[in-house]
Amino acid sequence: MRFTSTETYIATDDLTMAVNAAVTLERPLLVKGEPGTGKTELARQVAQSLDMQIIEWNVKSTTRAQQGLYEYDAVSRLRDSQLGEERVADVRNYIRKGKLWQAFEAGEKVVLLIDEVDKADIEFPNDLLQELDRMEFFVYETGETIRARHRPVVIITSNNEKELPDAFLRRCFFHFIRFPDAETLSQIVRVHFPGIKEGLLSSALTQFFELRETPGLKKKPSTSEMLDWLKLLLAEDLGPEDLKRDGVNALPKLHGALLKNEQDVHLFERLAFMARRQAR
Repeated sequence: MRFTSTETYIATDDLTMAVNAAVTLERPLLVKGEPGTGKTELARQVAQSLDMQIIEWNVKSTTRAQQGLYEYDAVSRLRDSQLGEERVADVRNYIRKGKLWQAFEAGEKVVLLIDEVDKADIEFPNDLLQELDRMEFFVYETGETIRARHRPVVIITSNNEKELPDAFLRRCFFHFIRFPDAETLSQIVRVHFPGIKEGLLSSALTQFFELRETPGLKKKPSTSEMLDWLKLLLAEDLGPEDLKRDGVNALPKLHGALLKNEQDVHLFERLAFMARRQAR
């Protein structure tokens, strides 16, 4: 059972090694990297490559660790008891299974994605330490212990918005997805746009990396934004000559796919203004 690149996902050698190491060690794989570098998609591609079902737990700022285990709806049970409902006698009717419970009771090995763990409260990772380590948890309302029938492949993503606890990090295999170099990015593009012409691809990549390396840029465009931009270029049937910039307009064509805030747009407008003044 080994993960490799798929038809729709290019994985570097070090990323492939990290996934397979985590599977071998039966440790959660903690994946960090810039937003848009394919961390969430990695989990889906691992599931596809290993022929497993994927269970996704998308973490928000209000998410609590307990929600991943189960939630007990005491309010509904109280209401039903007042109405004389028969189902109130069985507390199990009021327990909603969380994503970890679903992964633990699955009839075969699954991939469990805990996406953007750093969005939640700082205590969120610590509250999952025992459950991810022992692969079991206790349900107080029913007095039963839920144990994983098959240990899931756990992939946890983080955008590095906040530091994660050391105790949590110790239990994970860690990998940082570096932004792809030009060669790797060109391979990714060809996977998504197999018929793209080399001239357009070369010009687009050159302009994209120039934009990313512009000093003062607040948000560097990501891989996913590069793919969106190329999709628009192809839809508009633009060629390499259409991508050329000059001092009059330093903004790239269809820049809304790449620049996502007004500060960065103003930065390129200032660069164009300075270039025009120097040209006089």
